[in-house]
Amino acid sequence: MNIEEIEVFIDDSGEVKYEVRGVKGKKCLDLTKELETDLGGKILLREETSEMYEQEAEQAINSDETIKMEN
Repeated sequence: MNIEEIEVFIDDSGEVKYEVRGVKGKKCLDLTKELETDLGGKILLREETSEMYEQEAEQAINSDETIKMEN
């Protein structure tokens, strides 16, 4: 079974960073859209991983997509 997860990090200055794991293709963008809206910040950096370019039907191995947002 494939586990999909979003891990959120908030530093002392309030900057938010999150990593998406276990999601193939651009589905990660759909999963994080509401989170980005709820945070109300603008995206400073989006780092795409090789997992984003893989077919969604394939099993995920464990890579990250990292997003930095400014509040």
